[in-house]
Amino acid sequence: MFDRVEIAVIAGKGGDGIVSFRREKFVSLGGPDGGDGGDGGDVIIRVDKNISSLIGFQNKSVYRASNGSNGRGRKKHGRSGSDLVLNVPVGVTVTSRTRVGDRVGIHDLTNPGQRVIIAAGGRGGLGNTHFMSSTNQAPQIAQKGESGENKELILELKLIADVGIIGYPNVGKSSLLAVASAAKPKIANYPFTTLEPVLGCVEVGQQNFILAEIPGLIAGAHFGRGLGHDFLRHIFRTRILLHLIDGSSTSPLEDMARVNMEIDLFDADLSRKKRLVAINKIDLHDVRNRKMEVIQAFCGIGVEPFFISAITGEGVPLLMRKILKILDEIEAEPAKIAGSDVKVFHPKPKGIKIKAYREGDTYILKAANLERIIDGTDLTNPEARRQLNRLLYQPAFRKALEKIGIKPGNKVRCGILDWRW
Repeated sequence: MFDRVEIAVIAGKGGDGIVSFRREKFVSLGGPDGGDGGDGGDVIIRVDKNISSLIGFQNKSVYRASNGSNGRGRKKHGRSGSDLVLNVPVGVTVTSRTRVGDRVGIHDLTNPGQRVIIAAGGRGGLGNTHFMSSTNQAPQIAQKGESGENKELILELKLIADVGIIGYPNVGKSSLLAVASAAKPKIANYPFTTLEPVLGCVEVGQQNFILAEIPGLIAGAHFGRGLGHDFLRHIFRTRILLHLIDGSSTSPLEDMARVNMEIDLFDADLSRKKRLVAINKIDLHDVRNRKMEVIQAFCGIGVEPFFISAITGEGVPLLMRKILKILDEIEAEPAKIAGSDVKVFHPKPKGIKIKAYREGDTYILKAANLERIIDGTDLTNPEARRQLNRLLYQPAFRKALEKIGIKPGNKVRCGILDWRW
């Protein structure tokens, strides 16, 4: 199963607003008519119930939405860029990798048809019509389009199942899934026969639940040994863990303790999940003879094991009815986005932010809207530069710079423009 990918998504850049003036024969009054640029396309993730893995992302790592078109004369608005829609299966979690390497949870996608904007396109720039005023009838300034969001994402598929069968390799997990449901997992007499989780629907009377076989654990799995993290992530969404143990093992109790330790070391939150224990291979004469010995060992730690045969089906119906009873008693828990170390980030709406600080003998003014106007202005045009100067000394910018102690004659920088205060 292709269930983990790392990709980069780049939303579209907004188109530029333009400087344009109306010029028509026999029309005496002209005026600015520069149109706005179109918005850049968003990158959207959509949950598709017809997809079962992330294999569609195997051969491509960078996904870009299209850019918005520039504005045109006659107040024509540029065309907005097309959104890019990425289809993923149900159960995918999306985390973003920050510049320092930390992972920040963004979305947990559990509902078919769910759509989220994962990277927003940049806004289109304003044309010169927006800068006309009673004192500036012929504005020579316009705005550049914003850049779209750029993110590095990790997509992880975590299967949604009610019960997960866990245990050492070759203890009979595939056989149990096959006898309890209509699933047809690969069954063979060697370790790691199953290389990816397999789901099956178990019917008990008029009710049913989803049973998942989680590929075998070995010591050190929480470090990634064996199949390691390739399957451990899939037990996050299960409501019950069914621990299947080989009854012919030298110490079934020790086998259970080792597997539980691997799971708990992978994520401590998993230790709170309800667990059932089933001893397999009761059809073998040796296992049946030591049944009381095994019961006493498990009862000593407060665990009542079930005895089953995944080959003959003995004890399986009773075990399935017990599981269904427990599921009915457990209230649905909110889905967990990832490990306990991942925080969910809810970005705030963009607003007008002005920041001023000092670098050496230069005062830096950070104001995204102003920088876009500077980028969209022909600084070699004296009239355009004069109009721009009026914007540079607006009260909000003046107040921010005076707050950090700017004096007349000091050097100021905003975007690509330097000037003296």
